[in-house]
Amino acid sequence: MMFKSIFIALIISLIISISKCNPLSTKGLTLDLIHRDSPQSPYYNPSLSPSQRLANSLRRSFDRVRRFNCSKSPRSDVILSEGEYLMKYAIGTPPVPSLAIADTGSDIIWTQCQPCAECFKQELPLFDPKNSRTYKNIPCNTDSCKSFRRSSCSNNNTTNNHCLYSEVYGDKSFTNGDLATDNLTLGSSDGKTVSFSNIIFGCGFRNGGVFGGVESGIVGLGGGKVSLVRQLGQGRFSYCLVSMSDNESSSSKLNFGDSARVSGDGVVTTPLVKKEPDTFYYLTLEGISVGSQRLEFLNATYRADGNIVIDSGTTLTLFPAPFYNRFEEAVRSFIKLKEIQDPQGALTLCYFSEGDIKNIPDVTVHFKGGDVKWKYENLFVRTSDVAVCLAAQPLNLGFSVYGNLAHTNFLVGYDLVKQTVSFKPTDCGKY
Repeated sequence: MMFKSIFIALIISLIISISKCNPLSTKGLTLDLIHRDSPQSPYYNPSLSPSQRLANSLRRSFDRVRRFNCSKSPRSDVILSEGEYLMKYAIGTPPVPSLAIADTGSDIIWTQCQPCAECFKQELPLFDPKNSRTYKNIPCNTDSCKSFRRSSCSNNNTTNNHCLYSEVYGDKSFTNGDLATDNLTLGSSDGKTVSFSNIIFGCGFRNGGVFGGVESGIVGLGGGKVSLVRQLGQGRFSYCLVSMSDNESSSSKLNFGDSARVSGDGVVTTPLVKKEPDTFYYLTLEGISVGSQRLEFLNATYRADGNIVIDSGTTLTLFPAPFYNRFEEAVRSFIKLKEIQDPQGALTLCYFSEGDIKNIPDVTVHFKGGDVKWKYENLFVRTSDVAVCLAAQPLNLGFSVYGNLAHTNFLVGYDLVKQTVSFKPTDCGKY
Protein backbone atom coordinates (compact mmCIF):
# COMPACT_ATOMS: atom_id res chain seq x y z
CA MET A 1 0.00 0.00 0.00
CA MET A 2 2.83 2.34 0.88
CA PHE A 3 4.56 1.48 -2.42
CA LYS A 4 1.35 2.29 -4.33
CA SER A 5 1.08 5.68 -2.58
CA ILE A 6 4.69 6.50 -3.35
CA PHE A 7 4.19 5.48 -6.98
CA ILE A 8 1.11 7.70 -7.34
CA ALA A 9 2.99 10.61 -5.72
CA LEU A 10 5.85 10.18 -8.18
CA ILE A 11 3.46 10.17 -11.14
CA ILE A 12 1.74 13.34 -9.90
CA SER A 13 5.13 14.97 -9.35
CA LEU A 14 6.22 14.02 -12.87
CA ILE A 15 3.05 15.47 -14.40
CA ILE A 16 3.51 18.73 -12.49
CA SER A 17 7.17 18.86 -13.54
CA ILE A 18 6.32 18.34 -17.20
CA SER A 19 3.62 21.03 -16.98
CA LYS A 20 6.10 23.51 -15.54
CA CYS A 21 8.70 22.67 -18.18
CA ASN A 22 6.29 23.17 -21.08
CA PRO A 23 3.17 25.33 -20.59
CA LEU A 24 1.70 23.85 -23.79
CA SER A 25 1.51 20.38 -22.22
CA THR A 26 -1.79 21.28 -20.55
CA LYS A 27 -3.21 24.09 -22.69
CA GLY A 28 -2.83 26.01 -25.92
CA LEU A 29 -1.96 29.55 -26.89
CA THR A 30 -3.57 31.88 -29.44
CA LEU A 31 -1.99 35.09 -30.79
CA ASP A 32 -3.37 37.92 -32.95
CA LEU A 33 -2.00 38.17 -36.49
CA ILE A 34 -2.27 41.69 -37.87
CA HIS A 35 -2.06 42.30 -41.58
CA ARG A 36 0.74 44.68 -42.52
CA ASP A 37 -1.71 47.03 -44.25
CA SER A 38 -4.48 46.99 -41.64
CA PRO A 39 -5.16 49.92 -39.27
CA GLN A 40 -3.80 47.80 -36.38
CA SER A 41 -0.37 47.58 -38.02
CA PRO A 42 2.53 49.98 -37.35
CA TYR A 43 3.09 49.92 -41.12
CA TYR A 44 -0.42 51.16 -41.91
CA ASN A 45 -0.49 54.03 -44.40
CA PRO A 46 -3.99 55.58 -44.55
CA SER A 47 -3.11 57.53 -47.70
CA LEU A 48 -2.86 54.35 -49.79
CA SER A 49 -5.89 52.95 -51.59
CA PRO A 50 -6.78 49.25 -51.23
CA SER A 51 -5.44 48.58 -54.73
CA GLN A 52 -2.13 50.31 -53.89
CA ARG A 53 -1.80 48.16 -50.77
CA LEU A 54 -2.46 45.06 -52.84
CA ALA A 55 0.14 46.13 -55.42
CA ASN A 56 2.73 46.41 -52.63
CA SER A 57 1.70 42.98 -51.35
CA LEU A 58 2.14 41.43 -54.80
CA ARG A 59 5.58 43.02 -55.16
CA ARG A 60 6.63 41.61 -51.82
CA SER A 61 5.24 38.24 -52.86
CA PHE A 62 7.42 38.07 -55.98
CA ASP A 63 10.47 39.20 -54.00
CA ARG A 64 9.86 36.47 -51.44
CA VAL A 65 9.72 33.70 -54.05
CA ARG A 66 13.45 34.15 -54.64
CA ARG A 67 14.02 32.54 -51.25
CA PHE A 68 12.49 29.27 -52.42
CA ASN A 69 14.73 28.98 -55.46
CA CYS A 70 17.55 27.66 -53.28
CA SER A 71 18.46 24.70 -55.49
CA LYS A 72 19.08 26.60 -58.70
CA SER A 73 -3.23 26.64 -27.35
CA PRO A 74 -0.60 29.81 -27.19
CA ARG A 75 -1.20 32.70 -29.87
CA SER A 76 1.06 35.74 -30.69
CA ASP A 77 0.51 39.10 -32.45
CA VAL A 78 1.56 38.79 -36.13
CA ILE A 79 1.76 41.56 -38.69
CA LEU A 80 2.41 41.16 -42.42
CA SER A 81 5.74 42.83 -43.25
CA GLU A 82 7.47 42.78 -46.62
CA GLY A 83 5.03 40.07 -47.68
CA GLU A 84 5.26 38.23 -44.35
CA TYR A 85 3.82 38.37 -40.86
CA LEU A 86 5.21 40.01 -37.77
CA MET A 87 4.81 38.50 -34.35
CA LYS A 88 5.17 40.08 -30.92
CA TYR A 89 7.23 38.32 -28.28
CA ALA A 90 9.74 39.12 -25.55
CA ILE A 91 13.20 37.70 -24.88
CA GLY A 92 15.26 37.44 -21.68
CA THR A 93 14.82 38.07 -17.95
CA PRO A 94 13.49 40.68 -17.46
CA PRO A 95 11.59 40.32 -20.78
CA VAL A 96 12.60 42.72 -23.58
CA PRO A 97 9.86 43.32 -26.21
CA SER A 98 10.60 42.29 -29.78
CA LEU A 99 8.68 42.33 -33.05
CA ALA A 100 9.79 39.76 -35.62
CA ILE A 101 8.78 38.41 -39.00
CA ALA A 102 6.93 35.13 -38.37
CA ASP A 103 8.15 33.03 -41.26
CA THR A 104 7.11 29.53 -42.34
CA GLY A 105 10.04 29.68 -44.77
CA SER A 106 12.69 29.97 -42.01
CA ASP A 107 13.85 27.91 -39.04
CA ILE A 108 16.01 29.96 -36.71
CA ILE A 109 14.71 32.55 -34.24
CA TRP A 110 16.97 35.59 -34.16
CA THR A 111 16.95 39.17 -32.97
CA GLN A 112 19.39 42.07 -33.21
CA CYS A 113 21.65 42.37 -30.16
CA GLN A 114 24.01 44.77 -28.41
CA PRO A 115 26.85 45.36 -29.09
CA CYS A 116 25.92 45.50 -32.77
CA ALA A 117 28.72 45.80 -35.31
CA GLU A 118 26.27 46.11 -38.22
CA CYS A 119 22.51 46.49 -37.75
CA PHE A 120 19.50 47.71 -39.67
CA LYS A 121 17.32 50.39 -38.10
CA GLN A 122 14.62 49.20 -35.68
CA GLU A 123 12.17 51.13 -33.50
CA LEU A 124 12.41 48.92 -30.40
CA PRO A 125 15.55 48.96 -28.23
CA LEU A 126 18.16 46.34 -29.12
CA PHE A 127 18.34 43.31 -26.85
CA ASP A 128 21.42 43.39 -24.61
CA PRO A 129 22.31 39.87 -23.42
CA LYS A 130 24.33 41.28 -20.51
CA ASN A 131 21.10 42.51 -18.94
CA SER A 132 19.35 39.13 -19.03
CA ARG A 133 19.76 36.86 -16.00
CA THR A 134 18.79 33.77 -18.05
CA TYR A 135 20.91 34.31 -21.17
CA LYS A 136 23.51 31.63 -21.94
CA ASN A 137 25.83 31.19 -24.91
CA ILE A 138 25.75 27.68 -26.37
CA PRO A 139 29.15 25.91 -26.27
CA CYS A 140 30.66 24.49 -29.43
CA ASN A 141 30.58 20.75 -30.14
CA THR A 142 27.19 20.33 -28.45
CA ASP A 143 24.02 18.90 -29.94
CA SER A 144 22.35 22.30 -29.65
CA CYS A 145 25.13 23.88 -31.71
CA LYS A 146 25.03 21.10 -34.28
CA SER A 147 21.24 21.36 -34.57
CA PHE A 148 21.71 24.44 -36.75
CA ARG A 149 23.21 23.63 -40.15
CA ARG A 150 25.26 26.79 -40.54
CA SER A 151 26.99 26.93 -37.16
CA SER A 152 30.69 27.35 -36.34
CA CYS A 153 32.97 28.00 -33.36
CA SER A 154 33.99 31.41 -32.04
CA ASN A 155 37.63 30.42 -31.44
CA ASN A 156 39.00 26.99 -32.22
CA ASN A 157 42.10 27.58 -30.09
CA THR A 158 40.35 27.76 -26.72
CA THR A 159 38.30 25.38 -24.60
CA ASN A 160 35.69 28.04 -23.77
CA ASN A 161 34.66 28.79 -27.34
CA HIS A 162 30.95 29.16 -28.05
CA CYS A 163 28.66 28.53 -30.99
CA LEU A 164 28.20 31.03 -33.82
CA TYR A 165 25.44 31.01 -36.44
CA SER A 166 25.10 32.46 -39.92
CA GLU A 167 22.05 32.73 -42.15
CA VAL A 168 21.67 34.22 -45.65
CA TYR A 169 18.23 34.46 -47.25
CA GLY A 170 17.29 34.34 -50.92
CA ASP A 171 16.68 38.10 -51.03
CA LYS A 172 20.28 38.67 -49.76
CA SER A 173 19.19 39.55 -46.22
CA PHE A 174 21.58 38.10 -43.65
CA THR A 175 22.29 37.64 -39.95
CA ASN A 176 25.37 36.53 -38.01
CA GLY A 177 25.95 36.23 -34.28
CA ASP A 178 26.01 34.02 -31.20
CA LEU A 179 23.76 31.00 -30.84
CA ALA A 180 22.35 31.15 -27.31
CA THR A 181 19.44 30.16 -25.06
CA ASP A 182 17.10 32.37 -23.05
CA ASN A 183 13.52 32.70 -21.89
CA LEU A 184 10.97 33.56 -24.59
CA THR A 185 7.61 35.06 -23.64
CA LEU A 186 4.49 35.08 -25.81
CA GLY A 187 1.42 37.20 -25.14
CA SER A 188 -1.93 35.65 -25.99
CA SER A 189 -4.98 37.32 -27.50
CA ASP A 190 -6.73 37.34 -24.10
CA GLY A 191 -3.93 39.38 -22.52
CA LYS A 192 -2.17 36.54 -20.67
CA THR A 193 1.53 35.72 -21.13
CA VAL A 194 3.30 32.37 -21.34
CA SER A 195 7.05 31.96 -20.85
CA PHE A 196 9.26 29.21 -22.29
CA SER A 197 12.76 28.56 -20.92
CA ASN A 198 15.98 27.60 -22.72
CA ILE A 199 14.76 28.53 -26.20
CA ILE A 200 17.60 28.42 -28.75
CA PHE A 201 17.91 31.69 -30.67
CA GLY A 202 20.41 33.78 -32.56
CA CYS A 203 21.76 36.95 -30.94
CA GLY A 204 22.70 38.85 -34.09
CA PHE A 205 25.53 41.37 -34.12
CA ARG A 206 25.82 41.61 -37.94
CA ASN A 207 22.47 41.88 -39.72
CA GLY A 208 21.21 43.51 -42.89
CA GLY A 209 18.94 43.35 -45.92
CA VAL A 210 15.36 44.21 -46.75
CA PHE A 211 13.73 45.09 -43.42
CA GLY A 212 11.05 47.70 -42.83
CA GLY A 213 12.46 49.39 -39.72
CA VAL A 214 9.80 48.07 -37.34
CA GLU A 215 10.83 44.44 -36.92
CA SER A 216 13.81 43.24 -34.84
CA GLY A 217 14.49 39.93 -36.60
CA ILE A 218 12.77 36.68 -37.60
CA VAL A 219 10.88 33.93 -35.78
CA GLY A 220 11.23 30.72 -37.80
CA LEU A 221 8.07 28.61 -38.05
CA GLY A 222 9.58 26.15 -40.54
CA GLY A 223 10.07 22.43 -40.22
CA GLY A 224 13.71 22.39 -39.06
CA LYS A 225 15.04 21.40 -35.62
CA VAL A 226 15.55 24.93 -34.24
CA SER A 227 12.24 26.45 -35.38
CA LEU A 228 9.88 27.80 -32.72
CA VAL A 229 7.34 25.10 -33.59
CA ARG A 230 9.85 22.32 -32.87
CA GLN A 231 11.23 23.97 -29.73
CA LEU A 232 7.83 24.44 -28.11
CA GLY A 233 7.70 20.66 -27.96
CA GLN A 234 4.23 20.04 -29.38
CA GLY A 235 5.16 20.06 -33.08
CA ARG A 236 1.83 21.66 -33.91
CA PHE A 237 0.60 25.09 -35.01
CA SER A 238 -2.27 26.54 -37.00
CA TYR A 239 -3.49 29.88 -38.30
CA CYS A 240 -6.70 31.44 -39.59
CA LEU A 241 -6.19 34.30 -42.07
CA VAL A 242 -8.96 36.86 -42.56
CA SER A 243 -9.84 38.11 -46.02
CA MET A 244 -8.52 41.45 -47.23
CA SER A 245 -11.99 42.95 -46.88
CA ASP A 246 -12.07 41.97 -43.18
CA ASN A 247 -8.68 43.49 -42.32
CA GLU A 248 -10.27 46.73 -41.15
CA SER A 249 -12.25 45.12 -38.33
CA SER A 250 -10.68 41.70 -37.58
CA SER A 251 -7.28 40.14 -37.08
CA SER A 252 -5.93 36.77 -38.10
CA LYS A 253 -4.91 34.20 -35.47
CA LEU A 254 -1.85 32.03 -34.85
CA ASN A 255 -2.25 29.02 -32.55
CA PHE A 256 0.15 26.68 -30.72
CA GLY A 257 -0.34 23.56 -28.62
CA ASP A 258 -3.87 22.28 -28.01
CA SER A 259 -5.31 25.46 -29.53
CA ALA A 260 -3.72 24.46 -32.84
CA ARG A 261 -5.82 21.32 -33.28
CA VAL A 262 -7.95 21.27 -36.44
CA SER A 263 -10.93 18.93 -36.08
CA GLY A 264 -14.65 18.60 -36.74
CA ASP A 265 -16.84 18.60 -39.83
CA GLY A 266 -15.31 19.58 -43.15
CA VAL A 267 -11.65 18.96 -42.27
CA VAL A 268 -9.45 17.86 -45.17
CA THR A 269 -6.02 16.41 -44.38
CA THR A 270 -3.06 15.83 -46.70
CA PRO A 271 0.41 14.39 -45.96
CA LEU A 272 3.52 16.53 -45.54
CA VAL A 273 6.39 15.28 -47.69
CA LYS A 274 9.92 15.18 -46.28
CA LYS A 275 12.36 16.86 -48.66
CA GLU A 276 15.47 19.02 -48.48
CA PRO A 277 15.66 21.66 -47.26
CA ASP A 278 13.42 20.50 -44.39
CA THR A 279 12.57 24.13 -43.59
CA PHE A 280 9.79 24.27 -46.19
CA TYR A 281 6.43 22.51 -45.98
CA TYR A 282 5.91 20.36 -49.08
CA LEU A 283 2.53 18.97 -50.15
CA THR A 284 1.52 16.91 -53.18
CA LEU A 285 -0.78 18.59 -55.68
CA GLU A 286 -2.49 16.08 -58.00
CA GLY A 287 -4.64 18.48 -59.97
CA ILE A 288 -7.33 21.17 -59.97
CA SER A 289 -10.95 20.92 -61.10
CA VAL A 290 -12.66 23.93 -62.67
CA GLY A 291 -16.33 23.10 -62.94
CA SER A 292 -16.51 19.50 -64.19
CA GLN A 293 -13.10 19.70 -65.92
CA ARG A 294 -10.21 18.17 -63.98
CA LEU A 295 -6.74 19.46 -64.87
CA GLU A 296 -4.02 16.96 -64.04
CA PHE A 297 -0.48 18.06 -63.41
CA LEU A 298 1.41 17.76 -66.66
CA ASN A 299 4.16 15.19 -66.32
CA ALA A 300 6.11 12.96 -63.97
CA THR A 301 8.14 15.90 -62.65
CA TYR A 302 5.14 17.91 -61.51
CA ARG A 303 3.21 14.82 -60.33
CA ALA A 304 6.05 13.80 -58.00
CA ASP A 305 5.36 13.85 -54.27
CA GLY A 306 6.14 17.20 -52.64
CA ASN A 307 5.61 19.28 -55.77
CA ILE A 308 4.09 22.34 -54.02
CA VAL A 309 5.23 24.45 -51.07
CA ILE A 310 2.52 25.83 -48.78
CA ASP A 311 3.65 29.26 -47.58
CA SER A 312 1.77 31.85 -45.55
CA GLY A 313 4.24 34.59 -46.56
CA THR A 314 3.61 34.43 -50.32
CA THR A 315 0.45 36.24 -51.46
CA LEU A 316 -0.32 34.50 -54.76
CA THR A 317 -0.55 30.85 -55.74
CA LEU A 318 2.16 30.14 -58.30
CA PHE A 319 2.11 27.34 -60.88
CA PRO A 320 4.52 26.24 -63.64
CA ALA A 321 3.57 28.13 -66.80
CA PRO A 322 2.18 25.18 -68.82
CA PHE A 323 -0.19 24.19 -66.01
CA TYR A 324 -1.11 27.77 -65.19
CA ASN A 325 -2.08 28.40 -68.82
CA ARG A 326 -4.52 25.46 -68.75
CA PHE A 327 -5.93 26.65 -65.43
CA GLU A 328 -6.38 30.20 -66.70
CA GLU A 329 -8.11 29.01 -69.88
CA ALA A 330 -10.50 26.82 -67.89
CA VAL A 331 -11.49 29.77 -65.66
CA ARG A 332 -11.80 32.06 -68.69
CA SER A 333 -14.30 29.68 -70.30
CA PHE A 334 -16.78 30.38 -67.45
CA ILE A 335 -16.45 34.18 -67.21
CA LYS A 336 -18.18 36.24 -69.91
CA LEU A 337 -17.02 39.69 -68.81
CA LYS A 338 -14.73 42.08 -70.67
CA GLU A 339 -11.05 41.25 -70.15
CA ILE A 340 -8.72 44.13 -69.28
CA GLN A 341 -5.07 44.56 -68.35
CA ASP A 342 -4.25 44.57 -64.65
CA PRO A 343 -3.96 48.25 -63.59
CA GLN A 344 -1.13 47.16 -61.25
CA GLY A 345 0.68 45.35 -64.07
CA ALA A 346 1.16 42.21 -61.98
CA LEU A 347 -1.58 39.69 -62.78
CA THR A 348 -2.40 37.98 -66.05
CA LEU A 349 -6.16 37.39 -66.25
CA CYS A 350 -8.32 40.39 -65.23
CA TYR A 351 -11.92 41.47 -65.86
CA PHE A 352 -13.76 44.78 -65.85
CA SER A 353 -16.07 44.53 -62.86
CA GLU A 354 -17.16 47.12 -60.29
CA GLY A 355 -18.62 44.38 -58.05
CA ASP A 356 -17.90 40.74 -57.36
CA ILE A 357 -17.97 38.50 -60.41
CA LYS A 358 -21.15 36.47 -60.58
CA ASN A 359 -21.51 32.84 -61.65
CA ILE A 360 -17.92 31.84 -60.98
CA PRO A 361 -16.98 28.19 -61.50
CA ASP A 362 -16.53 25.71 -58.67
CA VAL A 363 -12.77 25.28 -58.16
CA THR A 364 -11.43 22.30 -56.22
CA VAL A 365 -7.75 21.76 -55.43
CA HIS A 366 -6.91 18.06 -55.36
CA PHE A 367 -4.19 17.35 -52.82
CA LYS A 368 -3.04 13.83 -52.12
CA GLY A 369 -5.62 12.39 -49.74
CA GLY A 370 -8.10 15.26 -49.83
CA ASP A 371 -9.85 17.97 -51.84
CA VAL A 372 -10.00 21.66 -50.86
CA LYS A 373 -12.86 23.69 -52.35
CA TRP A 374 -11.98 27.31 -53.02
CA LYS A 375 -14.28 30.21 -52.29
CA TYR A 376 -14.47 33.52 -54.15
CA GLU A 377 -11.72 35.17 -52.08
CA ASN A 378 -9.34 32.28 -52.84
CA LEU A 379 -9.85 32.57 -56.60
CA PHE A 380 -10.14 36.29 -57.34
CA VAL A 381 -8.63 39.49 -55.98
CA ARG A 382 -9.59 43.11 -56.67
CA THR A 383 -6.71 45.24 -57.98
CA SER A 384 -8.66 48.49 -58.64
CA ASP A 385 -12.19 49.88 -58.43
CA VAL A 386 -12.97 48.30 -61.81
CA ALA A 387 -10.57 45.34 -62.04
CA VAL A 388 -10.89 41.82 -60.59
CA CYS A 389 -8.08 39.37 -61.34
CA LEU A 390 -7.29 35.68 -61.01
CA ALA A 391 -5.24 35.26 -57.79
CA ALA A 392 -2.62 33.02 -59.39
CA GLN A 393 0.38 33.53 -61.63
CA PRO A 394 2.76 31.46 -63.78
CA LEU A 395 6.30 31.03 -62.47
CA ASN A 396 8.82 28.35 -63.37
CA LEU A 397 10.55 27.20 -60.18
CA GLY A 398 10.35 23.44 -60.71
CA PHE A 399 7.59 23.35 -58.10
CA SER A 400 4.55 25.41 -57.14
CA VAL A 401 3.69 27.70 -54.22
CA TYR A 402 0.32 27.63 -52.46
CA GLY A 403 0.04 31.28 -51.40
CA ASN A 404 -1.86 32.89 -48.55
CA LEU A 405 -4.86 34.11 -50.60
CA ALA A 406 -5.66 30.41 -51.03
CA HIS A 407 -5.51 30.01 -47.21
CA THR A 408 -7.99 32.84 -46.54
CA ASN A 409 -10.97 31.76 -44.44
CA PHE A 410 -9.51 28.33 -43.76
CA LEU A 411 -8.18 27.12 -40.44
CA VAL A 412 -4.86 25.65 -41.61
CA GLY A 413 -3.15 23.26 -39.19
CA TYR A 414 0.37 21.80 -39.35
CA ASP A 415 1.13 18.64 -37.37
CA LEU A 416 4.85 17.87 -37.54
CA VAL A 417 4.46 14.68 -35.50
CA LYS A 418 1.81 13.12 -37.74
CA GLN A 419 3.38 14.89 -40.76
CA THR A 420 0.10 16.33 -42.04
CA VAL A 421 -1.51 19.64 -43.01
CA SER A 422 -5.26 20.08 -42.46
CA PHE A 423 -7.73 22.59 -43.90
CA LYS A 424 -11.10 23.47 -42.38
CA PRO A 425 -13.42 26.07 -43.97
CA THR A 426 -13.78 28.80 -41.33
CA ASP A 427 -15.03 32.38 -41.13
CA CYS A 428 -11.71 33.70 -39.80
CA GLY A 429 -13.22 37.13 -39.10
CA LYS A 430 -15.31 35.45 -36.38
CA TYR A 431 -12.74 32.85 -35.28
